[in-house]
Amino acid sequence: MGIFSWIILGLIAGVLAKWIMPGPDPGGWIVTIVIGIVGAFIGGWVGSLVGIGGPVTGVGLGDIVTATIGAIIFLAVYRMLKRRSH
Repeated sequence: MGIFSWIILGLIAGVLAKWIMPGPDPGGWIVTIVIGIVGAFIGGWVGSLVGIGGPVTGVGLGDIVTATIGAIIFLAVYRMLKRRSH
């Protein structure tokens, strides 16, 4: 998958994750893209562990769902760690 595809997938997944889990998260579009890209890695890893998928390979519907689930997991962990540090 090319860098442009990762950016598009990251943007879509990051926006969806922030929409599903609204909150006072820092950052603009760049942070949203990074959240989505990290989410794609996390979602692919979790999917392969439970046997329902594997690494994200494109910008298809299944890949968007996988990346969004991973981004939601990433946001939840980030918020938990941030709450503990305050």
